[in-house]
Amino acid sequence: MPRVVALYRYPVKGFTPEQCEVVNVLDEGRIVGDRVLGVRFADSGVSDDAWSKKHQFVALMNTPGIARLQLRFDHQKRRLCISLEGEVLVNEALDEKGRSKIAAAIENYVLKLDENPLSSHPERLPLRLVGNGITPRYQDNEAGQITLHGRASLAAVGAAVGDNDLNELRFRSNIVIDGLAAWEEQSWVGRRIRIGQVNFDVVMPKSRCLATQANPSSGKRDLPILKTLTRVFNQEKPTFAVAMLTRGVGGPIQLGDKVSLIDSMHLAD
Repeated sequence: MPRVVALYRYPVKGFTPEQCEVVNVLDEGRIVGDRVLGVRFADSGVSDDAWSKKHQFVALMNTPGIARLQLRFDHQKRRLCISLEGEVLVNEALDEKGRSKIAAAIENYVLKLDENPLSSHPERLPLRLVGNGITPRYQDNEAGQITLHGRASLAAVGAAVGDNDLNELRFRSNIVIDGLAAWEEQSWVGRRIRIGQVNFDVVMPKSRCLATQANPSSGKRDLPILKTLTRVFNQEKPTFAVAMLTRGVGGPIQLGDKVSLIDSMHLAD
């Protein structure tokens, strides 16, 4: 029986995760505390609380060096601390003054990176820290899909790129499971599964971007993940993990929870 072996949420879109023993899924399908903040470009043309595509944020796909930053978010006090190699760069509450200081600290760090999306695009400055720190809204998909992958699939990709200790944080999934064959979770697309007591529709395979090629420790692009997925595994588009939506009722998911296929009905049924 497949089981949950790791759980992650990402308080700030595109930045480092929190590893959790339990995550709470809202009825709408998003995970409490996940992607509740984002660092958005000034020229996005989108209001602070609105969802927008990841290309309008500082994120790993355009700024691999942010992987080196350590992030700690106090969800109760709504206070964000960002450090680099043990040195605190900023530690502020989410009031107007604190937001400005956080955005400025990130901007200052990003502008010093060799690969960054700001130096040649002054129209993207100043950066804005958006989100209220409570409502999860900045997932890659506007529907807020929860993502899942199997450890066997990770091992298959690791073997293909010559890294048997491939870090799963490259793929930024919320839920990681063990007990499946490699790529078996892809066969669940269009089907229904249960994790603990929460039921999900597996709605689509998860297409990948350049974020996967950034080493989660060094912030360097060091492995050809996208080409490996398409060439070695004969994928039309680079794909890893699956995206899911709840059946309308959320609840807690914890380490060790069983994962079971409910049926093989198509989502239109």
